[in-house]
Amino acid sequence: MRISDLFQETYSALTANKVRSGLTVLGIVIGIGSVIAMVSVGQGSSASIESSIQSLGSNLLMVSPGAQKSVGAKISSGRGSMQTLKQTDADAIQEQISLAKAVAPELSGRYQVTAKGTNTNTSILGVTASYSPTRDINTAAGSFISEQNNKSLAKVAVLGPTAKDDLFGEDTADEDVIGKKIKINKIEFKVIGVAEAKGGTGFNSQDDKIFIPLTTAQRFLAGSNYVSTIYIEVIDQDSMILAQEEITSLLLQLHNISDATLADFSLMSQSDIIESVSSISDTLTVLLGSIAGISLIVGGIGIMNMMLTTVTERTREIGLRKAIGAKKKDISSQFLIESVVITLIGGIVGSLLGWLISLGVAYFGDTATVITSWSIFLAFGVSAFIGIAFGYYPARRAASLNPIEALRYE
Repeated sequence: MRISDLFQETYSALTANKVRSGLTVLGIVIGIGSVIAMVSVGQGSSASIESSIQSLGSNLLMVSPGAQKSVGAKISSGRGSMQTLKQTDADAIQEQISLAKAVAPELSGRYQVTAKGTNTNTSILGVTASYSPTRDINTAAGSFISEQNNKSLAKVAVLGPTAKDDLFGEDTADEDVIGKKIKINKIEFKVIGVAEAKGGTGFNSQDDKIFIPLTTAQRFLAGSNYVSTIYIEVIDQDSMILAQEEITSLLLQLHNISDATLADFSLMSQSDIIESVSSISDTLTVLLGSIAGISLIVGGIGIMNMMLTTVTERTREIGLRKAIGAKKKDISSQFLIESVVITLIGGIVGSLLGWLISLGVAYFGDTATVITSWSIFLAFGVSAFIGIAFGYYPARRAASLNPIEALRYE
C-alpha cells in the first residue's frame, strides 16, 4: 500500500467519527500542555532565583551567623539563626584580608513602614557606605547611605523602587519623594534616595527593601550591635577560594574557636547558593513535569481504547482487505499511523496550549516562566512514543485477525 493511500485512509477513519477522535486528541492536548506549562514554571522559577542571586554583586562572599555547614552540605541548617557576627568582624576582614576589595556588613529585619495614608511591611536593611559598590546598588534619585550618616546615627532612608511605589504610588516620580517622611516601626525617617530597580519577584525581590544607616538600625530597631550578614567583594574570581580560606581562619581566631567544625558562622559564595538552588529547582521541575506527565499516560490509554474500538467496528473491513491481498504489515501500518497522527495533532495543539498557559501564568500570576526548546522537543517525542506504544497492540490485533472469521463478523 502506498504512503499516500495510508494517509488518505487515516483521514477518512478519523473524520468518520469526529467527536470520538476529537475527545481522544483532547486527552493528549491536555497532557502535552500540562507538561510544557509545568516545566516552564519550574524553569522560570529557577532562572528568577539565579538572577536574583547574581544581582547581589560580582565575586561575592557572604558570611552569615549560625552553625558552620557540614561536609557535603551547601547551606547549613542553622544559618542566620544566631547572633555571632559584629561590626568588628567586618572591620577586621577589611583591614587584614588583602584579597577583600570591599566589605559591607548588613543588619536585616522586617518592619511595618508607614507614609501619609499608606503602609507596607518590608525588609529594612541597615548598611554602610560600602554596601552600594559591593552589592552593585545605584540610586535613581537622591543619594545612598554615607559614612557621615552612620557616624551621626542619622534617621535617613533610601527606598527600593517597589517600596517607593507601595508608600507613595506608582505615579509619583522618584525625585518627588526625596525629602518626604516615613515611619519605620513608628520612628520617623527622612527619604534621601530611591534605588534603581534590580528585578525579582515575591521574597526574591531586590526592589522591595529600604536601606538605612547600620548604626541607626542597631540602636533604634535591633537594640544590639550584631549584624545579619557580612558581604565581601573579592578582588577577582581566581582569588575566591583563597579568600574563603583566609576569612574563615581570621573569623575562627576572632571568635576564639580552635575546631573549624564548631564554627559559629557560615561562609558561602554565590556559586554555592546557585548550585544548591539549581539542585532544588531541577528536582521541583522534574516533579512538576512528572505529575503533569500522568495525564499523558491517561491520554495514551484513551488512544488505545479508541483504536481497539475502531478495530472491532472495522472487523469486516479488515477481513475484506486481507481477502483481496492486503498483508499484515499493511493493516498494522494503517492503524499505527492513525494512532501516531492523533498524538502528533495533540502534540502540536498541546504545545500551543502550554505556551499560552505559560504566558498567562507570567502575566496574571506575576511568576516568571521560561519555555525551552528541549521541553517542546521532549513533549513531541513523548507524544510520538505514546502514539506508537499505545497504538501497537490494537494495530497488531487488527493485523492478526483471520480474514474468514473477520468476514463472518456481525
